[in-house]
Order: sequence, then structure tokens, then C-alpha cells
Amino acid sequence: MIEGHGDDAYKYKAITINFSSNVYNRVDHSGLHRYLFRQMESIRTYPEPEPCSLEKELAEQLRLLPRQVCVTNGATEAIYLIAQTFRNRTSAVLMPTFSEYADACCLHGHKVISLYSLCHLPEEAGLVWLCNPNNPTGEVRNKEELLACINANLQRIFVIDQSYEFFTQRPLLGAAEAAALPNVILLHSMTKRFAVPGLRIGYATGCERLLREIRLQRMPWSVNQLAIEAGHYLLRSSSDYNVDISLLLNEKERLAQALLSIGGMEVWPSDTHYMLIRLRMGKASALKEYLATEHGILIRDASNFEGLDEHFFRIATQTPEENDKLIKCIAKWIYML
Repeated sequence: MIEGHGDDAYKYKAITINFSSNVYNRVDHSGLHRYLFRQMESIRTYPEPEPCSLEKELAEQLRLLPRQVCVTNGATEAIYLIAQTFRNRTSAVLMPTFSEYADACCLHGHKVISLYSLCHLPEEAGLVWLCNPNNPTGEVRNKEELLACINANLQRIFVIDQSYEFFTQRPLLGAAEAAALPNVILLHSMTKRFAVPGLRIGYATGCERLLREIRLQRMPWSVNQLAIEAGHYLLRSSSDYNVDISLLLNEKERLAQALLSIGGMEVWPSDTHYMLIRLRMGKASALKEYLATEHGILIRDASNFEGLDEHFFRIATQTPEENDKLIKCIAKWIYML
């Protein structure tokens, strides 16, 4: 689904506050800007056919073998490579969630089954896809229950997208734990961790056998030179990108409670910095247009997630001042209904 994701600010003239993307943008990229400027001459030559140097550095940080890491052009490329690698299978997708899992599977001949629980997996499902923390709900699956499910279904491959792993305090499956399992592929996003969606840097971790099959499908030069250089810089400068997650999650709770106090909305519980909200009256698309055109605020209309309806929208917590403005503007819209 190329159309219908968040962060579609390009459709509007004057967006000043963006709640629609789950990327937390309150970071200082000045060091990265200076570093990439010094690397501009490198665009005169081809990048590595495979981004081996970045895979090696990631492996060292994660205490893995380089063969257990596969760097991709954003986590989305990894999703499509996995669907391509295991084409023509049956995939079960835990809903509601990121549409690209089902889209990638359909593109590569999978039969897609929608799940709403991991308790009873379809007998024919060879792959199970889930997002953890989940997009758009922010829910994190209980780690012990998830591991029990994985170990009870060794005949299936579990694709677990942990793109938002940095933005929760709930226990998650570690890269080394996944690599020790024969049937798990973890997806990770430097895009989300470091707020660089325009550079497209993601990676998969897992056992060597599974990643070898995936790597065979990856096109040469799929990760460009500046993205590789940025990846090296960000890994070596990660301390400059520390976000106080406790503070961010506390602000998320304050924002959720303030929205509940307005009335006319249901806020779904979330284990991370973004949240799913359902309007009791009015459509999310109408609220989005009002906020964008009247106040320069962008939210994510979530009605196109499978399992959700026209009343759902998603927001990601920003600064207290920006959150206060959102609260005030939503209250005004609801009072006008």
C-alpha cells in the first residue's frame, strides 16, 4: 500500500507539527549532516554490492556473526525479500498491523490468512508475521508467551518486526536469542531508532540458514553509499541519540489521559510512544483534514488498517507543547460536532 501510510505531509501546504509518523523526530542530526557532507565524493563510485561492512559492524555490536545479519534498504525491503524467499506459501498475519506484510506476501503468491490471536495458528500456515511493538496499537506481546509459541511451532517461520523496539520498556526478543532459534527472523529499523526515514536503513537478524536464503534474493547495490556511511556514523555515535524513554512514555500517558478527558474518544492501551484512538462520533478522515488545513497538524487516519474502521486514527507523542496544541485542537473539533 504505497498510498495510505502516515507522514503524507507532502499533500498539505503548511504542516508544522507531525503526529502521523511513528518516527520520533526530536533529535539533533547536525553531526550526521556534517559527516555525510564530507562523504559526498563517495557518490562517484558504486557502493558495496552487498553492505558487508555495515553488517560486520552491526554483528559486532549485537554479538552475532556477520552471516546472522542482513542489511536492507529499510525494514520494508526485508519484508519483501522474506516474502520472495518463501514465495507461494501460506502466511498468517496478526492483525491489525502494518499493511506491507500482507502486501508483500500477496505480491509473491502467498495465501494470506488474517489472525487476531496467536493461540490457534492455522494448520497450513508456514509463516507467521507479527509486529512487536505492534503498529498501529503499540501493544507488546508477552515475551515468555511468544517464545512458548515459537518453540511449540518449530515447523513454522516467525517473522517478528521489532522496528519500534527502542521505544518500549517491555521485554523483547534479543537478536542473539533469535539467532539461536531455527525458525525466527527479527526485523530492525535504524530508520526508527535514529529518525532517518529518508535514508532507508534496516536489517534482519536470525539464524545463518534463514538469512542465507534471504540474502540470495537481495539485489546488488540495494543499499546506497550514503546510507551505508550514515549507518556506520550512527552506530558509532549512538550515545548522541539517546532519548529518555521513561520521560517519553510518561508524556504519552499524559497525552492519552488528556484526550480521554475531552470525551468522545477511546484510547487503546499502548506499550510505546504512539497510540491508537477511536472516535465515538465523526470520521478520522474529517478530523485529519480539519487539523491539517486549519492548524497545520498532521495525524494518521488509521481506517485503512485491516480490522479497523473509519473512526480510528493514530498519533505519536511529540513535545509537551505540541501535544497540548493537539489536545486543544481536537477538543475544539469534537465540540463542533
